[in-house]
Parts: sequence; C-alpha cells; structure tokens
Amino acid sequence: MAGFSSQKRMQWNHVTTHSLNSKSSVPVINCNLITFEPMPVSASPAPLLGDRLCENGFECVKILPATNDAHGGVIVDLKEPLHSEVFATLLRSSLLHWKQQGKDGVWIKFPIELVNLVETAVKEGFWYHHAEPNYLMLVYWIPKTDCTIPPNASHCVAVGAIVLNDNKEVLVVLEKKGGFHGIGVWKIPTGVVDAGEEIFEAAIREVKEETGIDTEFVELLAFRHTHNSFFGKSGLSFICMLRPLSFDIKKQELEIEAAQWMPFEEFADQPFNQMHEPFKYMIELCLAKVEKVYNGFSPRPISSYFVEELNYLYLNSHCLDKSS
Repeated sequence: MAGFSSQKRMQWNHVTTHSLNSKSSVPVINCNLITFEPMPVSASPAPLLGDRLCENGFECVKILPATNDAHGGVIVDLKEPLHSEVFATLLRSSLLHWKQQGKDGVWIKFPIELVNLVETAVKEGFWYHHAEPNYLMLVYWIPKTDCTIPPNASHCVAVGAIVLNDNKEVLVVLEKKGGFHGIGVWKIPTGVVDAGEEIFEAAIREVKEETGIDTEFVELLAFRHTHNSFFGKSGLSFICMLRPLSFDIKKQELEIEAAQWMPFEEFADQPFNQMHEPFKYMIELCLAKVEKVYNGFSPRPISSYFVEELNYLYLNSHCLDKSS
C-alpha cells in the first residue's frame, strides 16, 4: 500500500480483521486489503469491482447477507428480488470475503420466486443440493480440499400396518394405484412417513386414511432396508402392529379399490405372500407376536441435549423392564 508506513499497514490489517467479524457489513477493497462499511444489501445495486471509489479512496463492494452454520460455512437465505447481474456481482464479492474469512461450505436458499438467479449461481460453480416445493438449495465448496458437505437425504421412510382384531382377522386393502394394482393381492395398509412425523404416528394415520379404522400402536416388529427404490434413493420400511379401536370400514376412494377384515390364515395363504420372502417373514412375525413368543420395539419418549422437543427411542421395553 504505497505511502503507508509499516505502522500504518499494521493498523489497517487490524481494522480488516476486526471488520471481518462484524455483522451486516460491506467489503471495501484496495490492493487485496479488505475492510467494511455498514450498509444494507438491498439499498442499491452493487457496483462491479473497479466501478467506482468511495470518498476515502477505497472501492466499496456489497456482499450477500449470511449466517454462520455449525460447521464452518455460511447460509444465505435470499428474500428480495435481484437482477441477475447485480446478484452475480454480490455473489463474487461474497465468495472472496468468505474465502478470506476461512469459510468452507456455502449454502444458498433460492425461494421459487427467485428461480431466475439459479443459473447465475451455477455459472459461478454452485451445484444443486436439494429441492422442496417452495425453494431450491444450492451449495459451493470454497477450500482446495475434498468437499465434506453432506449429501441430500438418501432415504425414503415408509410404514406397513398389521391391524389384527380379536377374531384373528387382519385389515387388508386392494389398491387402485401402485405396484399392487391389478394383481389381485390383498395387502396391509402402507404409506410414506411425512417430514416431522413419528413412525407410530404414520402407521396410525395411514390406516385411518385408507380404511377409516381408528387404531392404537402396539409395536414395531421389524424393518427392511432396500436400495435404488425411488429415483435412486434407498428405502426403510417399518412393519408395525396396531390394535383396532373401531371396526366399521370406510375405504378411501382415491387410492383404495376395496378393504375388508380377512381371516389371517386366508391372508397368509395368498400365493403372492408365499412366493416373496419379505411377506413370508412378515406373516411369521405376526404369528409369533400373537403366540407371545416375539417382542418388538415400542416408542419411548426421551429428551435430548440437541433438540428442545421430545423425540422417541424404539426399544424392546419387555426385556428392558424385566432387567431393571
């Protein structure tokens, strides 16, 4: 920095380090030296580097507002509309700033209203991470090291509900859609677990939706792990046993062709169930449970240091209670 003494350079470096830790700030760049001016990002279009000088002789460049994540990266949650050229300038100056801060991963959340900015980010080296109905998440890795950003969710979680009444009849359905449609197989109610939903809650909900039957969760009997089942994702399917609290069936019109209480032996003897091992094991587990020679897993509410709300641990409570 021409004209500055060593003491002055040290003072400027001190200001730069202090400013990098400030919030809601704007980088001021000259001769590879960065400091900041407080300025709201949405105040005016960001200038290109070299476009103008501030009054103090330093070049003013705004950056995107971001919050630090727990793993050395930053998260940008875009809210306001931006022109793609303005966004490109903000993004480049932000990446320079975060690089000098020693940040690792960058997450940018694009609401669906700002989809016009996605191409700009991709051209700067960002890639898709995941999408939800109202946003798209893109990521970028700054260091010259192997990327440690975790991949998108790898599994789809589903439940199957065995509902057995006191007459040893099982609640079964014929589906209008899906892999079981048109093959004449009576199957137990099944479905996908929603985000934020417990496994036992999903089992109760799916039975209610498909058949109109109210139930009480008994135990989780087993689970199955499959791969390449849904757009290349893996799957976890949990087989649950439930107790009926009502008995009058009101089938769902959209997905269910028919529903009934079927004698368990008749359900088990279906050729399809005898030919496919997962269904054979499910029937054996159900019989073992009825004969009280098999104990599954029941949900037990627990607290955690990391989350405020209660969550559930599935365990063999019979053996645990006997040993305690």
